[in-house]
Parts: sequence; structure tokens; C-alpha cells
Amino acid sequence: MAITVLVVDDQEMVRAGFTALLDAQPDIQVVGQAGDGAQAVALAGELKPDVILMDVRMPVLDGLAATQRILAGTTPGAPPRVVMLTTFDLDDYVYAALRAGASGFLLKHSTPDELAAAVRVVAAGDALLAPSVTRRLVEDFTRAQPVVPVTPTRLTPRETDVLRLIARGLSNREIADDLVLAEQTVKTHVSNILTKLDLRDRAQAVVYAYESGVVIPGPRH
Repeated sequence: MAITVLVVDDQEMVRAGFTALLDAQPDIQVVGQAGDGAQAVALAGELKPDVILMDVRMPVLDGLAATQRILAGTTPGAPPRVVMLTTFDLDDYVYAALRAGASGFLLKHSTPDELAAAVRVVAAGDALLAPSVTRRLVEDFTRAQPVVPVTPTRLTPRETDVLRLIARGLSNREIADDLVLAEQTVKTHVSNILTKLDLRDRAQAVVYAYESGVVIPGPRH
């Protein structure tokens, strides 16, 4: 079955462009468009898309508020995966959206292939984390907030190691190479981390790691 997508942006040309690009993919179908956050909330409940591409800055209701409402689980069924769209790679709204449960973010000047890949990644249940940009965004936000390093008591030492590397933006393959583990073993550790910490996906794991002090902003620890 095709991955269903709702495109949300206050610029009609942007919506039309994204829709045309995604509809050209054999496994993706755009089922709706919205020009502001309020329309997005309404259409999300009506259409129940698999993925929502959500602009950050919009009139009536911005993307952050819309994401919070959609992911609050006020409608029956599993909530959609939300990918925030932004023109800027550093945006406090995007960080707040990750905290609210968004599965990642995408820069509006991304290529058509990157756009389609982003939809497939989040639809498959993973998080869309551009490592350098996401890491810089979270680090800039948390640098002003003093944190006391902690080790989550629910995690094993190896799971804590994996969490630190997730927060640094590494893929499962890169984590496996770094820790000299099989990739499948890393996948198991990631699944255990999300379950034990009651996190939805890797995006929330990144936020948790920085806010709890498991990873300290700055050079690699």
C-alpha cells in the first residue's frame, strides 16, 4: 500500500511542488494539503495520513502548536509521523517539535530524492535526523540549560553507550562499527532503549539524551 502524506505549508507553490514530487513516486500518495496549522489538525483527523510534512511558521496556528495537537492522540488510531519543514537549519520551533513527538525535520531546499526518502524513513518508524544539523540544533538549545550528567538506571551500560551515539546522530551501521557489534545487535539495543525509556523514536531519544545529561553539548564525550 502507498504511504499517505498530508502536505502543510502556507505557500501554495511550495505545497504544489511537494505534492507533485511526492505523487510522482510509485509508493507515495498525497491525500491532502493544508495552508495553516488549524487546517492541518482538522485534515489529520479526517484523512489519517501516515506522514505529515509540517511547515514551522504559518498563520492561524503554527506548525508547533498543530503538531502538539495532532500528536496528543485526541483522535482514534495511531498518530501520524510528523516531519517539520523549515527554511532554517537552526530553529527553536523545530527543537520544541521534536520534544512534542515529531519524528524529525527537513530543510525546504532538500532535493526531491531527499524529500521522498524522508517520507519513507519516518513511515517505516524511524526518525529523520540529519546528524550535523540536528546535533547542532539540540546542542545550541541545551547549552544554555545546565544539566547534571546521569546514567539512566533502566539501561544497561551497553545501552547507555548506544544512546550516546544515537544522540551524536550516528546510524545503526555507524554505531555497530564504533562499538564493534553486529548491526542487528545494535537494532536490538535501540529497541530496548526506546521501550525502557518510553520513547517514540530516535528523535525523542536524542532529546532525552541531551536533556538528561547523558550527552553533554560540545565536543564528543
